[in-house]
Amino acid sequence: MLGLAATAAILGLLAGLAGLVAHRLVVARVARLAAVPPATPERWPLLSVVIPACNEAATLEAALGAHLRSDYPALELILVDDRSSDETGAIADRLAATDARLSVIHLAELREGWLGKTHALQVGLERARGEWILFADADTRLEPAALRRAVGLCEARALDLLAVVPGLDPAGPLLDALAFQFYRNILAGARAWEVEDPRARAAIGVGAFNLVRRAALERSEGLAWMRLEVADDMALALLLKRSGARCAVANGRGLVALRLYSALGEMARALEKNSYAILGRYRATRAILLALAPPLVDLLPVLGLVLPAPPWVRATALAALALAQAGILLGARWLGAPLRAALLAIPANLVLSALLIRGAILGWRRGGILWRGTLYPAKQLREGIRVRFP
Repeated sequence: MLGLAATAAILGLLAGLAGLVAHRLVVARVARLAAVPPATPERWPLLSVVIPACNEAATLEAALGAHLRSDYPALELILVDDRSSDETGAIADRLAATDARLSVIHLAELREGWLGKTHALQVGLERARGEWILFADADTRLEPAALRRAVGLCEARALDLLAVVPGLDPAGPLLDALAFQFYRNILAGARAWEVEDPRARAAIGVGAFNLVRRAALERSEGLAWMRLEVADDMALALLLKRSGARCAVANGRGLVALRLYSALGEMARALEKNSYAILGRYRATRAILLALAPPLVDLLPVLGLVLPAPPWVRATALAALALAQAGILLGARWLGAPLRAALLAIPANLVLSALLIRGAILGWRRGGILWRGTLYPAKQLREGIRVRFP
């Protein structure tokens, strides 16, 4: 019978191998947007960029300026100011006065039965005229060629949804490692390499860049189906995939960028809703157990090394650590994350777990989630769950 050290080492080896295979599949099957040949259609379809914004004054001007520098020839931008209490609305109005392609909608009230962000997306969609709709976050920055490449890829492959994973701006060693782990876990856990397979259930959306064909969205149940879903980006992908739409994921490194979080406190506040709502489905115990799983898996090979065991167990544990680190390095290279993020990935999982546990406890104490200045009761939100992880 295997002892604890041997069991931990073998399980760690299997986990490391699975992680390496998952990252290899992502690299092999998920296209890099910058490597896609530029399209030259006879007519570029009208593209509407819908940007919901709530208190985004710190990043909005740079993001909107990048959108307005796009070389896409048929473009309209719609900024939905969702009850902001800072200078978001004033910044958007000032930029709109200098470029007719940008229009601004100011929301003073939240439609009953909706979350703030999904409501803002719906209002922007109602104003949009484009054949294609890009739902983008207010801190997403695009290179001028990004929209041409994305629409061209969709038209060439007859896609209805393209979710683009952005390159991540450096923010410091710990934050870089946390952001890298956040994306790495999603891409592997949601099986990004299967998204384009119409027979697979895998679906991934990215809040920074979800490009949707309007006709496909109109064939679905519409954004009302996801009005109370906190994971709105993933819910949009699920909505379209279940309606038969052709979906894909692309690596936007070099063309699409953002800084996921600028400070640890900012990330902690953002993960409050992710933990209690998305991971836990409004149950703190579930969220805590799932948050503990990644660091516990990371520690399996360590147990094989520190506990008394024969030499083959230590060799197995070392092989497990090597496989895990190889998968991490492969993922970091693909995402364009700095080497320090890869080297700190395993310790970062512990910090990420702690932040998620904190969010679960706060959600339980509040009886819901606090998002965009509004407290949404868990009892109401449970009725709107669409995305289920894992």
